Amino acid sequence: MAILPSKKKTYDTEGLKVPVSLGVIMDGNGRWAKKRLLPRSAGHRAGAENLKELCRNCGNYGVKYLTVYAFSTENWSRPEDEVHQLMELFIEFFDRYDAELEQEGIRLRFTGDIAGLPEKLQEVCKRGEERSKDRKKMTLIVAFNYGGRREIEYSVRRIAEKVKAGEIDPSDITEQMISDNLYLPDVPDPELIIRPSGEMRLSNFLLWESAYSEFWVSETLWPDFGYDDLTQAFRDYAKRDRRFGGLSEADKK
Repeated sequence: MAILPSKKKTYDTEGLKVPVSLGVIMDGNGRWAKKRLLPRSAGHRAGAENLKELCRNCGNYGVKYLTVYAFSTENWSRPEDEVHQLMELFIEFFDRYDAELEQEGIRLRFTGDIAGLPEKLQEVCKRGEERSKDRKKMTLIVAFNYGGRREIEYSVRRIAEKVKAGEIDPSDITEQMISDNLYLPDVPDPELIIRPSGEMRLSNFLLWESAYSEFWVSETLWPDFGYDDLTQAFRDYAKRDRRFGGLSEADKK
């Protein structure tokens, strides 16, 4: 049987609205594996491989900041062997594919309670950030041991310490101050958040930053989420009227 050539990817942004900052909840690895009668670990590995494709596509489309949800603070409740496999996969992925990320000009950063990870993982995070700090095309932010509520708690605690030290007064606290004390305050809030797998919830992802993010859901499971899905998300995003609580131009007339 002849193998059909793969469809050539075109990154023409005409008719598309590409967000500067994009969030992706990488969901559906377990269901992907179950449909194929494979262990959950196979789904996680397929999902990790697909992250390379997402980075390439986002970089070529002009996304500047891509934040992906890799491991939540709640994921520690999964079976111990699955958590261990995820940690080992995480180490393998970033050691093995750093050269490809470099070729694509992708800077690597991490958000979450990194200090709460095993020391070996902390070293991987530190090494990945240091090696990639001068790359300019796109920044990949991996949310690992991340929880949106914990991030807000982290910000509030930092501010409380400044109040206790007499550096600021409680009346000085603003929304901007909370934003400035989050894990990565220099990263723009996501304009669009994509969730594969059909689930209609944020799952504790970027709770503060997503106040006015657009949400786009695909029935495609994460390991199968590809170029066509991403392109459709950007097409649909281009049709959205982002009013930020105000009126659209049509409503003002």
